Amino acid sequence: MRLLERMRKEWFMIGIVVAIAGAKLKPSVGVNGGPLKPEITVSYIAVATIFFNSGLSLKTEELTSALVHLKLHLFIQIFTLAFFPATIWLFLQLLSLTSINEWLLKGLQTVGCMPPPVSSAVILTKAVGGNEAAAIFNSAFGSFLGIVITPLLLLLFLGSSSSVPFTSIFSQLFMTVVVPLIIGQIVRRYIKDWLERKKPPFGAISSSVLLMIIYTTFCDTFSNPHFDLDKLSLVLILFIRIPMLKIVFAGHEHLSLISVPLLIYHPAQILLGSVLVPTIKSWMVSRQKGVKLTRPTV
Repeated sequence: MRLLERMRKEWFMIGIVVAIAGAKLKPSVGVNGGPLKPEITVSYIAVATIFFNSGLSLKTEELTSALVHLKLHLFIQIFTLAFFPATIWLFLQLLSLTSINEWLLKGLQTVGCMPPPVSSAVILTKAVGGNEAAAIFNSAFGSFLGIVITPLLLLLFLGSSSSVPFTSIFSQLFMTVVVPLIIGQIVRRYIKDWLERKKPPFGAISSSVLLMIIYTTFCDTFSNPHFDLDKLSLVLILFIRIPMLKIVFAGHEHLSLISVPLLIYHPAQILLGSVLVPTIKSWMVSRQKGVKLTRPTV
């Protein structure tokens, strides 16, 4: 009984293991063009589901109040799109003195210039009990900013430039992030009483969607013939989720080397973030209890 209770409590961690194992056994199911069609079901439907779910679960006043936290938003965007790329650049100046391939270092700089992840950032924030409304705003806003800022950062740090299809990227972000969020808020107005009475498992739904993203990401990892997966794991992300790399370095002879750090980053970010969820959640709960205990009574 204790084992079953433990498994129910840790179902998400078990799900990660099952998803990766399933991807290893039959990667062809979840690759681009495979039976699951992740280029549609993940890149569009799964992301839209996450933000519709958030729109449905969040109170309108929580979203509107999150918009006015200007200092928080300014800090996050400056940290992500200015401080972090600059810090990576300084770190790479030291690594350039070693024997590491210079194009791998350029790949690391490219990762540092990318906007924040959209779907996983929101899901992981919700999973630990963080400020989901702020995560939604900054993930979406950061992605829109990244359309303009990322190519400029790559030009600044790497001297690489190219024309970016702003319209197509903007429309994809708008249709998969903004529109589902608005629709979720509209639907919530009509079923608000039912939602408060039944309390649907929004967190479990978002976590299940994340498991699908993990599965398809590792399907691509294990099906990629260009990497020796016995020695280098966690190496592939669907480029459609962050198309700027192929756009900026289209036709570049060192594209494969530049790509490696980015290809490693996304699966590792999802996996590590998911593993840290219980620890961070426990820390947040203890902090919240401490704040309540120290708050003066009137």
